[in-house]
Formats: sequence, structure tokens, C-alpha cells
Amino acid sequence: MCRTGEKGAKGISCLVVEKGTPGLGFGKKERKVGWNSQPTRAVIFEDCAVPVTNRLGEEGRGFTIAMKGLNGGRINIASCSLGAAHASVLLARDHLKVRKQFGEPLSNSQFLQFKLAEMATRLVASRLMVRQAALALQEERQDAVTLCSMAKLFATDECFAICNQSLQMHGGYGYLKDYAVQQFVRDIRVHQILEGTNEVMRMIVSRNLLQE
Repeated sequence: MCRTGEKGAKGISCLVVEKGTPGLGFGKKERKVGWNSQPTRAVIFEDCAVPVTNRLGEEGRGFTIAMKGLNGGRINIASCSLGAAHASVLLARDHLKVRKQFGEPLSNSQFLQFKLAEMATRLVASRLMVRQAALALQEERQDAVTLCSMAKLFATDECFAICNQSLQMHGGYGYLKDYAVQQFVRDIRVHQILEGTNEVMRMIVSRNLLQE
């Protein structure tokens, strides 16, 4: 994305910068808390000239193109959170069955039973929201942007809480790298930031409500 015109969204255009273009460079590989299977580097442009033939769409349509990509990206990030939360619920369930305290499995504790039930319920609610938003986006409905923002906000917040609760239910074991739950917590924390922070999602939803 680059500015080719006036201030604001209408002055942004979308370009393809091909590998090997003079002036295109990359920063060092960042050391992240999670998402370590995907390398992350800063993209650096220094006097990087790109021909107009590399422009995607019409001039000034870059912001619109970016927003269309973001809506799908928000569904993608929310879906990744669903997977981590689903796995964390199963890990918590299995741990409660085998871990004993005072001679009894943790699964006999009504408090932990209720926690597990809440986790599963929040997971299903999140999944339904994501599917509804994905359908709205596929059908190009007018409420698609708002529903995608709602789904991303709700699913990433709820699913992180589910993974974090699963780690808590593992006790000290959950903090060991030998147990998978800690990786889910580290990996999906960033989902509340990617594709627009969850604070931005709240802005989009509230703006839509106030305009009705």
C-alpha cells in the first residue's frame, strides 16, 4: 500500500513489489512469544521505484482492497483461535481424568466440572458466531463487516480465556513446555491484536450501531 493521491483513504493505492526490486529489503527475524513457525520480519523500502503496471486495481482503491482482505483475515484469525480452544478443552478434560488430588481424580470436583462446562459452552458460542460471519461475508451481505468484527472480537477473547483456563486447570504442569497447552496460550494471544486489534473491532461495531 502506498499514497498516490490526496489525504485519507481515497489517496491510497495497492502495488505488487516483486522480489529483487532495487530498494526492497527485510529486517532481522523477530523473536516472538508465539507463532514461531512463521518468520516475521520488517519490510523496508529505500528509494524503491515500482512501475505503474504493478498497480492492483484502479488508483485510489488500495484501502478498499485492504479492507476486503481484512474481513476474510478476521475470520481466519478467529478460526485459528477456535482450533486452539477446542484442543485446550480436550487437554483439560483428559488432565482432569488422570490427575489425582487427595486420592480422587480432579474430574470429581464439581467446581472444575462447571469450569469445563463453561469452556465448552463458550467454544460453541464462538464457533457459531464465526460461522455466521463467514456466511455473511460469502454472501456479500451488508452486515458482513460488522459481523466479521464481532466474530473476531468475541472468538479471540473467549478462546484465549478458554486456553488460559485450561492452563490453570493443569496447575504447575501447564507452565511446562512438555505440555501443549502452554503453546496454545502463547500462540493465540496475538490473535487479539492481528487483523485489527480488538479495540478497533469494538470501534467498528459501535460505529455501525450509532449510524443506524
